[in-house]
Amino acid sequence: MTLLPPDVLADRLRSGLLSFPVTLFDDDLRFDEPRYREHLAWQAGFDVAGLFAAGGTGEGFSLTPPEVDRVVRAAVDEVGDRVPVIAPATGGTALAVAQAKAAQDAGASGVLLFPPYLTEAGQRGLAEHVSAVCRATDLGVIFYNRANAVLTDATVAELADRNPNLVGFKDGVGDIERLTRIYARLGDRLTYIGGLPTAETFALPLLQLGVSTYSSALYNFLPEFALRFYGAVRRQDRKTVYRLLSEFVIPYLDIRDRGKGYAVSIIKAGLTAVGRDGGRVRPPLTDLTDDERAELAALVQKVS
Repeated sequence: MTLLPPDVLADRLRSGLLSFPVTLFDDDLRFDEPRYREHLAWQAGFDVAGLFAAGGTGEGFSLTPPEVDRVVRAAVDEVGDRVPVIAPATGGTALAVAQAKAAQDAGASGVLLFPPYLTEAGQRGLAEHVSAVCRATDLGVIFYNRANAVLTDATVAELADRNPNLVGFKDGVGDIERLTRIYARLGDRLTYIGGLPTAETFALPLLQLGVSTYSSALYNFLPEFALRFYGAVRRQDRKTVYRLLSEFVIPYLDIRDRGKGYAVSIIKAGLTAVGRDGGRVRPPLTDLTDDERAELAALVQKVS
């Protein structure tokens, strides 16, 4: 299912749950392609609407550009005929443009545009950055609204007018007024994706703001639980949502919040807890302690 027209990609992504697969490393912290492919094949075996390769949960920030390309190509080759694979575009404008072009060459279905690295810019500069990436590819582009790249509703509307292949808005801020303004102004012109960690925590209230889907890191190691939770959200089954939050998600957050960067580390530990060997994270992230791993494993056992 590669090289989807942007509008088809948008419809596909809004139709179901999304996920960011972890990137698996060997004992020397080199990309372990066979294990990564095995993980993706398992992930694609469930009813997921899209997989984002080399994203935040995939430690894309720790990968070199050649590694990003290798990860994306492995993902497309392994599961691209079954699930849309979204590739990252990161860093400054020149690098983001190059990665968007590489994503299309690799056969990816779309591009997730991350904030420019370690710099701040006004709305005009951010608009030019987004437009340059959109012009560089025929793929559908999803803008990741977070950190030093937070757009106003006016800027989002301008970008949507200028760039037909801008099809998605992923929010990692959670500003209710901003989201309300954007949806009121653009309606269903864009697909709105929840991008706050851990997304399940915010999924039900954000649904009322037009955010119909989200990227679930939990899906990496508890795909059936993640899909059950997403189904309850879409049905607006508050009783089930809050029961699952209380039983698993909130205790899970308590472990996640003990260390900076644990939002990624805990996912790999979760994979190990279900018998799939998540391995280690690359520095500057750190792995969970042995006690935290044991606590997580006991929690996972309750919902597995």
